[in-house]
Amino acid sequence: MEFLKQNFKKNRLAYILILPAIVAMLMIHFVPMIEGLYISLLNLNQYTLLKFLHAPFVGFQNFYKILFDPTSTLRIGFLDAVRNTIIYTIVVNFGVLVIGMLLALVLNQEFKGRGIARTMLLLPWVVPSYVVGILWGFMWQQDNGIINKILVNYLHLLSYKPFWLIGSNVIVAIIIPTIWRSFPMTMIMLLAGLQSISSDFYEAAEIDGATGWQKFYYVTLPFLRPVIGTLLLFGMIGSIYSYNIVAMMFGNGSGFPGEWGDLIMTNITRNSFNMWQFGTGAAASVLLMITVLMLTGIWYKIFKDSLTMN
Repeated sequence: MEFLKQNFKKNRLAYILILPAIVAMLMIHFVPMIEGLYISLLNLNQYTLLKFLHAPFVGFQNFYKILFDPTSTLRIGFLDAVRNTIIYTIVVNFGVLVIGMLLALVLNQEFKGRGIARTMLLLPWVVPSYVVGILWGFMWQQDNGIINKILVNYLHLLSYKPFWLIGSNVIVAIIIPTIWRSFPMTMIMLLAGLQSISSDFYEAAEIDGATGWQKFYYVTLPFLRPVIGTLLLFGMIGSIYSYNIVAMMFGNGSGFPGEWGDLIMTNITRNSFNMWQFGTGAAASVLLMITVLMLTGIWYKIFKDSLTMN
């Protein structure tokens, strides 16, 4: 305790300067988090909304409905959303990482027009996610959408125009726009990592007779591991909490993406605000937060050695 007092006296000005930031963090993050935890224990719906904090206390009943109650329609929809989010997260992050890596390797080479290529490839990142959802919603239309016209009329890859916004094809229709918008940041981060690798390592590998693939596997990837780990963390969290593209693609946030398009965030939003099930929505949010914390812990255990400064 005496040490803390001395430390506070010594750094009093620093503590005073960071106090507004601490208060802001508490108000913006921790207070709503605690409020959400409390709401998840209440039967808060359209009938009890006016009571708000004095709504009937139901304990973990909202969690039980989502996880274990077979008669609950919320559980069926939530499990579909969980399945879709898992597929969506894995495919999006894999696709973004592969495309970003390939483009970063290309842009790391010297060629005419490299600056223009870098600028053009950054354009998808500039487009707001809300706009991406609306634009790709039009592009996926069966009769008038440009994607079906390209696939059927120009490339002749298909003999019919499929429905992309109905049925199991919906998961494809939400994955591709997300990859399209997300790969530029991954590309830039990996390109910065590539440019930080000294050419001496590649020259030493060439002297040892390493092939192009061996140089990539034994030289490039180890140096890029911290960057890849960071990208996977932010990509995982961003995909799990993804909302804008799917919401705008299906009725400006008010539509139902269907069994194969509903993600956890769209499911929570619809149940909370369209169906007035605020207690259940808060419980689903708490479950999601716990899951993300666990996944972050697993991520840290895998990549902690790469993030440690030597």
